[in-house]
Amino acid sequence: MATEDKNRATAAAILPLVGGAANVSSIAHCMTRLRLGLHDRSLVDDEALKALPAVMGVVEDDTYQIVLGPGTVARVTPEFEQLVEEGREAAPPQAAVSADDLAAQGAAIKAQQKAKNATPFKLFLRKIANIFVPLIPALIGCGIIAGLNGLLVNLGWLPAVTPALAAMASGFMALIAVFVGYNTAKEFGGTPILGGAVAAIIVFPGVANIDAFGQTLSPGQGGVLGALGAAVLAVYVEKWCRRWVPEALDVLVTPTLTVLISGLATIFGLMYVAGEISSAIGTFADWLLSNGGAGAGFVLGGLFLPLVMLGLHQALIPIHTTLIEQQGYTVLLPILAMAGAGQVGAAMAVYFRLPRNESIRRTIKSALPAGLLGVGEPLIYGVSLPLGRPFITACVGGAFGGGFVGLFNQLGDTVGSTAIGPSGWALFPLLDGNHGLGSTIAIYGAGLLVGYVAGFLATYFFGFSKDLLTEFNVSQDPAPSTVAAKGGPHPSPDTDGPDGPDTPDSTDPGSPDKAPVRV
Repeated sequence: MATEDKNRATAAAILPLVGGAANVSSIAHCMTRLRLGLHDRSLVDDEALKALPAVMGVVEDDTYQIVLGPGTVARVTPEFEQLVEEGREAAPPQAAVSADDLAAQGAAIKAQQKAKNATPFKLFLRKIANIFVPLIPALIGCGIIAGLNGLLVNLGWLPAVTPALAAMASGFMALIAVFVGYNTAKEFGGTPILGGAVAAIIVFPGVANIDAFGQTLSPGQGGVLGALGAAVLAVYVEKWCRRWVPEALDVLVTPTLTVLISGLATIFGLMYVAGEISSAIGTFADWLLSNGGAGAGFVLGGLFLPLVMLGLHQALIPIHTTLIEQQGYTVLLPILAMAGAGQVGAAMAVYFRLPRNESIRRTIKSALPAGLLGVGEPLIYGVSLPLGRPFITACVGGAFGGGFVGLFNQLGDTVGSTAIGPSGWALFPLLDGNHGLGSTIAIYGAGLLVGYVAGFLATYFFGFSKDLLTEFNVSQDPAPSTVAAKGGPHPSPDTDGPDGPDTPDSTDPGSPDKAPVRV
């Protein structure tokens, strides 16, 4: 009960600071963030929100995002939804909106849209992320059960239970194409259940009786990529039918033609093509890490934070999912997770380099536990990004950690993750590899240590200019404008990993110009 009261108190504290129930147009959440659609952005009190104990930071993108952390956000969101509903029911009738009000709202929306700098490519990547992010909880849960089952099998314990655990772990992955198809149709503006119905063809056992391109199809061929293509095609067929089929016949003809046309295209085209692409992705990943694991890991680990800042990390989500579907784990995520380790090491160096700035040191102490668990927003937006150089040196730490893990992949010790989303220490329960769990955990843990140390050393010795030290190593809080003037990275806005994977970390930041500068 105390926990429920705490979650409701957090929701109750947030609601008035975002303008009250009448100002909230939509509510959703991802791995770490409460995402709100707002009628009037000017009614939000950013500073008061950041000051709330439960709030790790705020990010503005296509929605207003309040970072609460994994676990917490899933418990606060239902309480917040209930408070908003209660507030709307109790609200008095609204006064008529004047022309000036409409003009002001229109100007605010126009300015907000301009600030987002949403390119078509980034909007497409957001759609991809919105398809896969809702699947992450099931991937995590099933991945942990799969790891537990593997441990019990290796130890020879509970032989009567392990078949049941195997069924729990594998059931979702056997039907993941259906969920991808459903979410894809929903995201692209079609009827979700039709997208799921077409994607279900891919995993139907009966396709084993069908020949296409001179070979017999196999259930699951094409996987999530085939499901994506099939559902997108179904959306376009459905929209075409809506335009041309008479309204009186729409309920019968449109679903039939949608499933028939897109289903035939899936069976006699998409399954084969997507299967070839999926196989090529797996083959390339294996080849890359087997032949150039150290170099590839160094580049991937070093560039992942900038990719996250630019929103390009979302392109990796289908690749991770494809690898998990094919091989049981993704070999890329443990390498990319080293970016978070570099971030933690950099923050620790900042802590020691600025002993007189209690404000920054308090921010680091409060954000470090989340950073160790792979939640990077507080450290990125509250420490490294506003300071500028420490963001770059954090990438250096990630590069060395990624190179370390990649080297062992090159030597034949594969380190993978059975799910996307978690990072840092939270990834340990999801680790898997080809040489036993103990070896896999040891390599990943050593990689984190390398990332911490490299990020710390790079930041301690190269992360501060003399001017930066003079300005920030003071007892009073520096002005926010001073932080902005230091010229930290200014990437384009974007939406949520993958954390993972909400990234590996579950970070999917918004516009840095509007990101919290918690110093």
